Amino acid sequence: MTPASHTAFTLSNPDELYDPRGNGYSHVAEVAPGTRLLFIAGQGGEDAEGHLSSDFTAQASQALANLETALASRGASLAQVFKLTLLIVDHDEERLRAWVAHANRIWEPGRQPVCTLIPVPRLALDGMLIEIDAVAAG
Repeated sequence: MTPASHTAFTLSNPDELYDPRGNGYSHVAEVAPGTRLLFIAGQGGEDAEGHLSSDFTAQASQALANLETALASRGASLAQVFKLTLLIVDHDEERLRAWVAHANRIWEPGRQPVCTLIPVPRLALDGMLIEIDAVAAG
């Protein structure tokens, strides 16, 4: 498959591996030498006052908004994210589809970050259903 490039990194999906775009991610990210990297701590679905919705989709949306805020604080955007780690409580296909819908609204096919999704029994806060850890370049 044709790689998708950003000035700081290139995302690709080798033809020998299945096409992961339907699940909202890419297989390989290559970062250009000398690129500034931002490592963003896991962002959960809590708002600025620390409140959590009980709805997974609402928490995923808030977690992405929190990630966007953290990136913006350093002059970066979601378009510069090339690596995600998702921690999802009680992961199932419904939650995967909800996540993919969010990811597809942010990153177009071929521009989706590499990603590892890890099902977990619980997260740091009671009621927390998702946490998103990210690395951005540029």
